[in-house]
Amino acid sequence: MPQMAPMWWEIMFIIFSMIYICMSTMIYFSTNKLTTNQLKNKSLTNQYNWEW
Repeated sequence: MPQMAPMWWEIMFIIFSMIYICMSTMIYFSTNKLTTNQLKNKSLTNQYNWEW
């Protein structure tokens, strides 16, 4: 297999993908924890008020 991209590009892509996965999982779990809270309902109503 010929190496199409330099090594630093592969390393940067791997680091960026891992950071993106970690941040997405953190946001996912934080939103799941806030489902039982009333703060999420308030934020949702605020978003709908801004949209409409």
